[in-house]
Amino acid sequence: MSKNKECYFCANNLEVDYKDVRTLRKFMNFYMKILSGKRTGVCSWHQRKLTIAVKRARVVALLSATHK
Repeated sequence: MSKNKECYFCANNLEVDYKDVRTLRKFMNFYMKILSGKRTGVCSWHQRKLTIAVKRARVVALLSATHK
């Protein structure tokens, strides 16, 4: 039996922001791939926002696209 994870952003009343790199890194693995919502416990609404924010941060070079 797995317990239901509560959405990090809903629980803490936060908005997803592409400039907040420290928070975005929590939802990425070592290879800088975005983890699934099932694995992180983020709701689908915030998972979509998170994906857009990570992609924006990569374009603006706040996050790297690879782990090197």
